[in-house]
Amino acid sequence: MACVYNRIEELCRKKSVNVTAMCRDCGIPRAILTDFKMGRIKSLSAATLSKIAEYFGVSVDYLYGGHTVRADEESLKAALFGGDTEVTDEMWNEVKRYAQYVKERGNGNT
Repeated sequence: MACVYNRIEELCRKKSVNVTAMCRDCGIPRAILTDFKMGRIKSLSAATLSKIAEYFGVSVDYLYGGHTVRADEESLKAALFGGDTEVTDEMWNEVKRYAQYVKERGNGNT
């Protein structure tokens, strides 16, 4: 499953995070991915794959080389920021906080 590990590395590069930091953020032991990369284990558990997919906002199928990016976060960013592809995590988190505020306001929770 070298393609899965390569896809994870690719996603890390796009997010400007190394594999070790991603593992820490996901609560996954780094040794699992090292063992997977080296062929000492043949697959990752569904739970591990789900955590990684959630972290990057993609589907598990995407990790296996598919083309499905859940909710196509990059397209959403481009649409919300007028086609600008340089959207920082801070900017994106601010948009999500505002969306949550609007949702709560609409539900009468403000």
